[in-house]
Amino acid sequence: MSKTWRPATQLVHEGTLRSQYGETSEAIFLTQGFVYDTSEAAEARFKGETDGFIYARYGSPTNDMFEKRMCALEGAEDARATASGMAAVTAAILCQLKAGDHIVAARALFGSCRWVVETLAPKYGIECTLIDGRYLENWEKAIRPATKVFFLESPTNPTLEVVDIAGVAKLADQVGAKVVVDNVFATPLFQKPLELGAHIVVYSATKHIDGQGRCLGGVVLSDREWIDENLHDYFRHTGPAMSPFNAWTLLKGIETLPLRVKQQTASAARIADFLAEQKQVAKVIYPGRKDHPQADIIAKQMSGGSTLVAFELKGGKEAAFALQNALDIIKISNNLGDSKSLITHPATTTHKNLSDDARAELGISPGTVRLSLGIEDADDLIEDFAQALSKVKS
Repeated sequence: MSKTWRPATQLVHEGTLRSQYGETSEAIFLTQGFVYDTSEAAEARFKGETDGFIYARYGSPTNDMFEKRMCALEGAEDARATASGMAAVTAAILCQLKAGDHIVAARALFGSCRWVVETLAPKYGIECTLIDGRYLENWEKAIRPATKVFFLESPTNPTLEVVDIAGVAKLADQVGAKVVVDNVFATPLFQKPLELGAHIVVYSATKHIDGQGRCLGGVVLSDREWIDENLHDYFRHTGPAMSPFNAWTLLKGIETLPLRVKQQTASAARIADFLAEQKQVAKVIYPGRKDHPQADIIAKQMSGGSTLVAFELKGGKEAAFALQNALDIIKISNNLGDSKSLITHPATTTHKNLSDDARAELGISPGTVRLSLGIEDADDLIEDFAQALSKVKS
């Protein structure tokens, strides 16, 4: 395959395998195991002396196509497809750590990601320090001799804060730590963490990569050496593998990723500007606006905005609920990156398990709302917001 292809071409053709039937669309290999011509052939494959598949938990032709296509888009040497985004996050972190090691993580994380580093990892003797990741000095101050992993989202869920990935990676390299970046909100089209110095990138493919609300999936991407030495055995023996059917669904979804994200981002920018002018809205946070608190970092590491908008209503939870309940086109759901526009109230959904103080630290107020733009007509979405806001007290 050509390494000079642009993303829209890569996402239709890269990594394609065809059977003897010459199918146009990628085939689904719904099989648990594989047959060997001879006992000697089986032995050679298990020894790694010959190429080929052994068991679907280790890999399959359909999963292999998805992994190769993601590698081409991300600029990674290797990848492993997982059953969900959280399977990808958990694998990327735990596969490289042992008791006594230390994680430094930005505190602005999706609730389940925060649970992995703050609650699960310490059960196995792995310590974690949560910091305000917006400031490089906080990363530097948190470093210990046992620090092995830096973990962050950028932009963050749900308040769209941004972390200086290149700056964090430089600090990590100085102490031999690995930087793991959850790149879901930026998408691989707008941000390339590996090019910025990060070592591992994770995605919930459930979001933009499928983008049509059909299936779960995740992926971990890095250089081949790191995957061979850390993730390979963890993946084989703990079993977080993606279903071949889901891999096929994601292959179909990823073909239209640039088209969908372009439309979603354009709508997000228009909606953000519209919301910023409404009397019921206290503030709007969007990576494409000049008033974003970290616009300088965004200009340095992102080539586009986001499909997400965060905003705060003056009337708190009551106003947020009234707005959401009055919307017609835009649906209430905690998912994101879908072809349908979705809205959620983080304090009572995705981040409800955090304490009031922890939410306040993250900038999640009772009036905070997270909006994921779909591919509907932007004028229809603006009209939907206008009629819903008319029912919200200012």
